[in-house]
Formats: sequence, C-alpha cells, structure tokens
Amino acid sequence: MSDLLQKLEWRYATKKMEPSKVVPQEKVERILEAIRLTASSSGLQPYEVLVVTNPALREQIRPHAWDQSQITDCSHLLVFAAWDNYTAERINMMFDLVNEQRGFKNEGWENYRQTLLNSYPQRDAETNYQHAARQAYIGLGSALIAAAYEEVDSTPMEGFDPAKVDEILQLRERGLRSVVILPLGYRAEEGDWLVKLKKVRRPREQFIREAN
Repeated sequence: MSDLLQKLEWRYATKKMEPSKVVPQEKVERILEAIRLTASSSGLQPYEVLVVTNPALREQIRPHAWDQSQITDCSHLLVFAAWDNYTAERINMMFDLVNEQRGFKNEGWENYRQTLLNSYPQRDAETNYQHAARQAYIGLGSALIAAAYEEVDSTPMEGFDPAKVDEILQLRERGLRSVVILPLGYRAEEGDWLVKLKKVRRPREQFIREAN
C-alpha cells in the first residue's frame, strides 16, 4: 500500500505531454480493466469507455476542449460516456448477464430487478443520465489510480463541449452522452508549468473527520 501511496503522490494533472511517447498497450489494458472492475450502483455499469487513438478525431475534439494540447499529444484519449437513460432493456441486459454468469437465479436478485424496473424507466431521462454520469466518475477515479500505479500520466478533463464531442464520436446515436475525458500519456520534459511544483492537499485533520 505504501508503494501505491507513493505513486499517488507522484501523479498530477499533467499539463503537457510528450507526443512521441506511446503508452504500452498492456498498461492501457490494465487501466481499462481497472475501470471495468469498478463498482457501480446496482452493478449496472451505466457507461462505456471509448479509447480514441485516431489523430483526426482528436484534432476535431481539441478545439472543443479549450484547445488543450493533451487531447492531441497524449497516447490514448479515454472518453467516459454515460447512458442517456435507463431503459427496461438496459436493466434487464445487466440482470440477465449476472444470472448467466452465475448460473442460477436468486429470488432476492429478481425482486430487486423488478424494483428497478418499476422505478428507473419511469423517471425523466435527464435524471437518469445524471445518475449514470455519477457512476462514470467512479470509473474515472479507478482510472486515475490505475494509471498512477502503472506510472502513466493522466489529466482528467471536464473542460470540453459535451455536445460537440458527442457529435464527433457519434455517441447520441448509441444512446450515450460524454461525461469526462482522460488523456493518458507521458509528461513532457519541458513546457509543463505544474510538473515541478509541490503537490498540495489539505492536511488530514482538516479533511478526515471521525464521527464517533
């Protein structure tokens, strides 16, 4: 655990990446697997992760992301895209997958399926999207930790126009909406104003409170 904490101390939101350095595919796969294994509400995994390596697509995205250079200079651009709504089909898909993988049906689990079916699809789509988007952020947290563990630099970004990214990646046609993006790569040796600055976090006594 101390090794992991040291790597979390090492990581920072990289402001300039070295475009000539490519993250080995096996490291990318481990980061993606960490995201896939992440917890989500009711185990629904209501989002997908798009891995964008196509330079032309990233060139299109960059102007709609405050012209941040990491978009085009990174090795892999991860786009977390949440379901635009909870539907009976999507809920049943995940519950059926659980039953298939476990090889049996559980009465309590099936009752819970009905609870969700009687609740989620009846809510408005924006409420459901916002709930799904929060699950994507849990996956983002896992990605940041996994990337640090692999000593891969990353920069979580909300500074982009989701509607434009959705259009470029044709997400709406798939029932998805972009939530947050994460460039993966390696920090440049020069040109990053943040790289040598001390990591600053609130002290433990101001951040962690015991409720006894």
